[in-house]
Amino acid sequence: MRRYLSLLGLLVLPATAQAAVVHTVAPGETLWQLAAANNMTTRSFAAANGLSPDAHIVSGRTIKIPSVAEAAGALASAPTASAASGPPPMGAYTVRPGDSLSAIAVTSRVPMSAIASMNGIDPNGVLMAGTVIKLPTGSPAPAGSAQPAPATTSVPQSAPYASSGRVSSADIAAVASRNGVPASLASAIAWQESGFNNSMVSSANARGVMQVMPGTWNWVQANLARRRLDPSSAIDNVGAGVLYLGHLLGETGGDPAMAAAGYYQGIGSVRSIGMLPETQRYVANVMALRSRFGG
Repeated sequence: MRRYLSLLGLLVLPATAQAAVVHTVAPGETLWQLAAANNMTTRSFAAANGLSPDAHIVSGRTIKIPSVAEAAGALASAPTASAASGPPPMGAYTVRPGDSLSAIAVTSRVPMSAIASMNGIDPNGVLMAGTVIKLPTGSPAPAGSAQPAPATTSVPQSAPYASSGRVSSADIAAVASRNGVPASLASAIAWQESGFNNSMVSSANARGVMQVMPGTWNWVQANLARRRLDPSSAIDNVGAGVLYLGHLLGETGGDPAMAAAGYYQGIGSVRSIGMLPETQRYVANVMALRSRFGG
């Protein structure tokens, strides 16, 4: 392990004490590896990039290698109830060798087309090992999951895209106010989900500032959006998430806690089985964060 980290250190240009440098993520690299190679904790390294410590970083994307001082400052200034303290994404699964979309659908007890639509996968294509997908809430892991997950992962190439870019709470508030959604609730969810970072991809295949799934993006575009959304735009990722959040507020009679629960767990699941323990934790974090964003 030490030899691997020393080799990795040769590939990563450590930031100087004064300024950060930009690094292009290589296949298989993780936040932990990059932080260790630069003598930082994963939490501080992630905070400097507006990410959760367990965030999945995608090969080819750029990430900031902060100075030690920048990383420490970012960690100190991060909200105490943040994405770092939130529960992991629900239904996260990395495809193993031997898995197939049809077999995963049988195990999950949902149509194959539903999983394909949710994750932006071609139902008639080959499901490659290492592909990051989301399974329905509460579904058991496929039988093939007894095998170790591949070291190198990939994300289906479908909208929305995890492009570079960050937004501010003021940006989110402007989008929220245009769509009749409480700005503090939208900002709290955005911070909980991504730390306002549009380059984030979760271990459950959600993307961007609002961690929007491909299926949700397509549904919002078809049913709620009044114009064509740009799948590479951080602001339009916020727009899609805000529109979906507004829909959930309508579905729950304006209850922000229930809407947040639906955003995380799925409103159908919340109605049928109630809030799961990790959902309760997520909602508690979001409600605590609202006060930091004017709510």
